[in-house]
Amino acid sequence: MTAQLRIYVPPHPLIKQWLGVARDQRTPSVLFRTAMTELGRWLTYEAARDWLPTLETTVQTPLTECAATFVDSEVPLVVIPILRAGLALMEGIQSVVPVSSVYHLGMVRNEETLAVSCYLNQLPTQFDPQTRVIISEPMLATGGTMMAVMEELTQRHLDPALIRIISVVAAPPALQKLSQAYPSLQVYTAIIDPEVNEHGFIVPGLGDAGDRTFGTFDRLPTESK
Repeated sequence: MTAQLRIYVPPHPLIKQWLGVARDQRTPSVLFRTAMTELGRWLTYEAARDWLPTLETTVQTPLTECAATFVDSEVPLVVIPILRAGLALMEGIQSVVPVSSVYHLGMVRNEETLAVSCYLNQLPTQFDPQTRVIISEPMLATGGTMMAVMEELTQRHLDPALIRIISVVAAPPALQKLSQAYPSLQVYTAIIDPEVNEHGFIVPGLGDAGDRTFGTFDRLPTESK
């Protein structure tokens, strides 16, 4: 049986609620940041289900001893926000997985050619092959950025099956590219929108997540992916 990219769109009402807030052009930056934090939190909660390794042990309650389950802290857990928009989801992600290492990747897109280049890479030269990775990337549009990110990670011997992408809005071009190249990868997103326009923006989307998070509306958008 051929492996295929698994895409999860959790039907949770709170995810739908905060997506609506994020989409609304009238939402000010301060509330947009709250929406992104909440989306990061709930999507990561779903992504962590049956994925984080656990240990079975016992604890002593005030009354008696009983069985207990804990996340295995010996298995490395890494969060990689794709700058700068990926920072918008970090507070929510880290509220779910506080015991994690954070490595930053900065990616920028040429608005005319849509070609992607890396301006910051803080990844180590190699990871433990058992490392679990969460990638924080609000928008999966053309897929150019995420393909570049995955190339960096697989060169460092990370298993795509142990990687989860947390995204707010995804579109078919990115999902198709990732499915062909990394079929064991998993994506958690609030919505799959139908198209990407000629400028590489998801439609209907939510605009430029970086600009809306940081209030830099006078800047030309360069971080839609």
